[in-house]
Amino acid sequence: MSEPKAIICTGPGKLEIQPVAKQQLPPGYILVKTKAVALNPTDWKAIHDPSGFAAGTRPGVDFSGIVEEVGPDVKKNFKTGDRVCGIAFGAKDREHGAFGEYTITKEHVAVKIPDHLSFEQAATLGVGVTTCGQALYQLLNLPLPSSTSAAAGSSPQTILIGGGSTATAVLGIQYAALSGLRVLATASPRHHAYLRSLGASALLDYHEPAETLVAEIKALVGDGLTLTWDCAPGDGKFPEVAARAMSASKEGIFATVAPLTPRDSLRERNPMVEARFQLGYTAFGEAFERGANKFPASQEDAEFAAAFWERSAGLLAEKKLRPIEPTVDRGGKGLQGVLVGLEELRQGKVSGTKLVYTL
Repeated sequence: MSEPKAIICTGPGKLEIQPVAKQQLPPGYILVKTKAVALNPTDWKAIHDPSGFAAGTRPGVDFSGIVEEVGPDVKKNFKTGDRVCGIAFGAKDREHGAFGEYTITKEHVAVKIPDHLSFEQAATLGVGVTTCGQALYQLLNLPLPSSTSAAAGSSPQTILIGGGSTATAVLGIQYAALSGLRVLATASPRHHAYLRSLGASALLDYHEPAETLVAEIKALVGDGLTLTWDCAPGDGKFPEVAARAMSASKEGIFATVAPLTPRDSLRERNPMVEARFQLGYTAFGEAFERGANKFPASQEDAEFAAAFWERSAGLLAEKKLRPIEPTVDRGGKGLQGVLVGLEELRQGKVSGTKLVYTL
């Protein structure tokens, strides 16, 4: 029997499909026969960042598959044959990472897939669920989502989400609505009807000039905007819009999925705004390094992730939460297809969907 294969980073921007040993399970881990993986911007960005991935590591975070083996000290009710999805610790080393025929993950960041979801749909959830939990509920301190949440009242709290058509924001809009918030989001007009069906109250055309967007937001919320979340950082436009549109008299929080660059200095534009950044890998509760940066283990983040994944599993089972519709096997199947998809993602050719590859 041939050895299983995985994608291995051999240097900045360089990937190879290589045979790898089947992983041994540390305590608290499960081994999954991978059925589908999804691609995220963090995958290609780290691959092309000289300080991101170390040579010899395996990338990939989002996965779905079938439980092959349950490791020692696993407390959740996983058994061989269960359909599961979750996140893998991409690029930690040669054993971790979703882009392989077998994946290992910690039990608390994996859940059973509801019967109505396919492997391809479930593979899109990992980064989105984890990021939404950290950003909306740890950084912005929203009330936790519930299938029995009351509808937003006559004067609900408002959140502005940038990059509304990204896979993470698609989930975030639903979570925020389930938390009783009024949701505003920026996106291309071709995505507006879809995002409104998920719970967004108002949609703004991201292509409008910053001045126009600020005026439109203020017309909707006046001086009352104190919560913003950037799901598609890049050109610095959304931080500028958010800072100018946020309240000048009340303290506010700007959450982002990437560190702010100097040109995104929010305090200079609005001294009432505090910027906060989250990093999904802290959900594993393990110390890790990214280039020269060292991150200590966070038990708090691990415990929150465990509880939030369980809450999300319930919302998915009740069909209160819908994953973004994936684009499957564009450019090819399997690990070879993943290589094609990563380049498509890097070139900005993906919008309003998530690339998924079947194995």
